[in-house]
Formats: sequence, C-alpha cells, structure tokens
Amino acid sequence: MTLRPIIGLETHVQLKTESKMFCSCLNVVDEDNPNINICPVCTGQPGVLPVVNQQAIDWGIKIALALNCKINLWNKFDRKNYFYPDLPKGYQISQYDVPLAEDGFLEINIDGQLKKIHIERVHLEEDSARLIHPLAGEESLLDFNRAGMPLVEIVTRPDIRTPQEAKIFMQELRLIMRYLDVSDADMEKGQLRCDVNVSLIDTDKLIEIDKHDQKQTWVTQIENKIILNQDLNAKLEIKNLNSFKSIEKALEYEIKRQTELWQKNKIPQQQETRGWDENLNVTVKQRRKENLSDYRYFPEPDLPPLEIKKKNVEHFENNLPELPLAKRKRFIQEYNLNLEDVEILVNHEELAHYIEKVFSELKAWLIATEELKSEQNEIKPELKDKLARLVSGWSIVRLKKILDDRGVEIKNCQITPENMAELITLIYRNKINSTSAQSILEEMFENGSDPSHIMKDKKLGQISKTEDLLDIVDVVIKNNPQQTEEYRQGKEPLIKFFIGQVMKETQGKANPKVVEDLLKERLKI
Repeated sequence: MTLRPIIGLETHVQLKTESKMFCSCLNVVDEDNPNINICPVCTGQPGVLPVVNQQAIDWGIKIALALNCKINLWNKFDRKNYFYPDLPKGYQISQYDVPLAEDGFLEINIDGQLKKIHIERVHLEEDSARLIHPLAGEESLLDFNRAGMPLVEIVTRPDIRTPQEAKIFMQELRLIMRYLDVSDADMEKGQLRCDVNVSLIDTDKLIEIDKHDQKQTWVTQIENKIILNQDLNAKLEIKNLNSFKSIEKALEYEIKRQTELWQKNKIPQQQETRGWDENLNVTVKQRRKENLSDYRYFPEPDLPPLEIKKKNVEHFENNLPELPLAKRKRFIQEYNLNLEDVEILVNHEELAHYIEKVFSELKAWLIATEELKSEQNEIKPELKDKLARLVSGWSIVRLKKILDDRGVEIKNCQITPENMAELITLIYRNKINSTSAQSILEEMFENGSDPSHIMKDKKLGQISKTEDLLDIVDVVIKNNPQQTEEYRQGKEPLIKFFIGQVMKETQGKANPKVVEDLLKERLKI
C-alpha cells in the first residue's frame, strides 16, 4: 500500500472595492464600530433588489486572466441556500454551473522546479456577516459590516501533494493579488481565507493510462497514473485557515491522522467538515459536509446574466502588470541576481523598483569606462556577476538592514538610486574599501548627501598608490620582528596579521590587495 495525499484548495479573496458586491455600502470592516456600514440590501431585508458592482466584475476578470483562466463571456449568478446565523438572507448570491472563469493554472516553484496547479474555476460571490463569540457569556454577536463584501473564490483541482506545496501556492496567490492591486490579501484580517480539502489514495491500485486516450473526465494525476472521480476517497475539508503556518500544520496533522486510519483499515467513508485548533494543533470534526444538492442552487432571479464583451477581456489582458513568476525570470536573466535576492525583491515591489533604477544608473556610470563595454554597448557578461553581488550586498542587504532597523520605507529613503549607483561604482573602482563604504552609506542615509562629496570631506578615499603605503608597510615590518622572522621561515598565514596592522595604521583606508602585494615583496628582503 502506497498512500499519497490528494489536496485541493478553495480560496476566498476579499476585494478592496469602495462599495460592497450588491449595494452602495462602504466596503470597510470597522471592528471598533460594528454594524455601521449596512443597509437593507446587505442585511437581507424583504423586497430589496441587488445591483452588481462593476468594479468587482472587472477585478474578477483580472484575477482570472492572471491565473490563465478562460473567461466565460456569458455567466450568471445563483442562489446558494444554507441556514447559518451569519447569512442574513438564508442564501448567498454566488455562481455555480456557469462561473466567471474556469480551466486555468498557476505555476509554483517547488525545490527549483516549476509545478503547474490547475485552477478549476474562479467565481464571484458575496461575503457573510461576522460572528463574534465573547469569552464571557453564552451569547454570540453579529457584525454585518462584512456582509455583502465582494469575494472572488478560486478553486483548484486536487493537484497538490504536500502541505508545503499548499503553503507555497497560497503565498504565490497572495503576491498576485497584491501585484494586481485588487486586495491587500492579509490573512490575519480575513482578506484571504482558505479551506483545504484532503484525502488519501492508494497509488498501487491505480492503472497507468494516457489521459488523452481515456474517455472519462480525469480529475488529477500522479506521475503517469490518472485519477478519476470514482478513484477519489471521501475528502475531509478543513475550514477557514487564516495563516500560511496553519495551512501547513493542519494538513500535516490531517494526513498523519488519515494515514493511521488507513493502517487500521478504517478508511474515511463520509465527507466531513473539520476545524483547526491552533492551541492543540489538531483538527476537530464540526459537521457532516454538505453535498451540492444540499445547497439547492438555482439562478438568482433578481440579477440578469453577466454578458462580458470580448474587447473588454482583451483590454484587461493587455494591461496586466508583470506578475511574480515573470519578474523572477527577468531579474535572474537581466541582472544575474541569485534566487534568494530575487525572492526578496519579488516580495517587496517598491524595493524591486528602486533596485532596477540602481542597476540602470550603475550601467550609466560604468558604461563610460571603455573596457566595460561590449560591442552591444552593454556591460560585459563576465562583469555582470560581480556587479550583481555588489548591488545585492549594498542595496538589498545593507541598505535594507538600515531601513528595517530605522523603520523607514524605501519610498521615504533619502538615498537616491543615482547616489547608490555612484557609491557602488566607487567600491567597484577601489576608490573606497568596505569599512569606508559603510560609513558613507550611513551618512547618505542620514542626509542624502552625494557619496563622492562625503568621501572627500571625511577623507575616506582608499589609499592605493604604492608610494603612499611603502613607508607604512616598512614601519609595520620593522615593529614586528618576531612575526617577520616566522613569516620568512614559512608561516605564510601571518600575512593577514601584517595586513591588519597596516589597515590599523591607515585607519582602514589602505587598499588590502595593494597592501598584500607590497608586504609580500618587502618581507622577502
């Protein structure tokens, strides 16, 4: 028996439109002032009529296109009937058999390899109210500020195999929502919520078939083995996970729990909904999971079908921003940055924009030096790695550390990309050493000064001329006769001691490479 997890995700993204999905109430969750952004429509009063939020439709299309989905130019809203205290109408306006979009995919990076997670559907719906359970007392409270907020639900096929893949998928999805600027996608604030569905399957019992040859609808596959609907076992749904950590931990626990049931020949036979107890790190059964028939879907009679013009879809498609995956590929290819640095930049858009300007200014500073040019008037390929390391070390690492320590955002930083490029150029040309560069960087941060002016005013320029260092080197050798004798007898690692002494005498301004060459020459005498 070879058990493999079969995992699918149902994700709700709360859109940050100005108004709610079907009314003009402010789309704001004000936890300090409950029940102020409400009206007869979003509280489900008799006789009211919903009106669709056009911005929500447009943003839904953008999300679907970013996930490589096919837009249904004709789609409709449906009533999903269920009774729960936070659903004022006794039904939710959602989409069922003809959603906004379907048949898409999102590629995620798993251990350096891209894996395609298929998207089954993307649809629009309204949010429910918020239930509040005070610690003291037996009553529960309802806040309708959230009722009617626009949601986009994204449903994957069960293509996910590990808790880590589920977490990475959600992290990538959050990034995309922020790049599209349709949601802040903050899980702690409920702007991005996830339900995970998980079951196990015995792959030894599956038959290897070509999905293109078989006639039945294939659900997912493991290597060359196709999983059909009838192969799936009862799935267990874990509701309302609100952090990447809880997604990963809940799946790890549930896979372990179900594996133990299989080993005892107690394979789950009935679908159920479970909750995640973060204090005990266990899933807890809440109820039997409803089937589609339990929701009694039927077309929403108060809303006409949505008819989307093809030219509008093409407009959104042509105006999508550069998405995270494309940005990763470009940063690696164009700037020779390593994957770790690229991940930092992809997750910090403003820093990425700043770094791109630094590279552009750096090219302008260095391209004037004839030996750096290629025939295409570009920085020579063999120098790109060195420049990438310098930009990474000084802009992505050291400058970011100063920003984080001082609590300053990059957009408020006084160091312009031009001045940062000039500083890196000074380092590249050995005009200053690392110690001096750090001092200059901190001065630039404080007052936005030009690095060359700081270098001259504070006399931080690197000493690289042999004639300026020769007397200092000779004095260091003379003042350390024991180490000199030991070096001459073969104790070559002592060269670092002598370099350190020269650096001390020059207050860190000497060029270490010039000093090393000069010491090796003078110590032979």
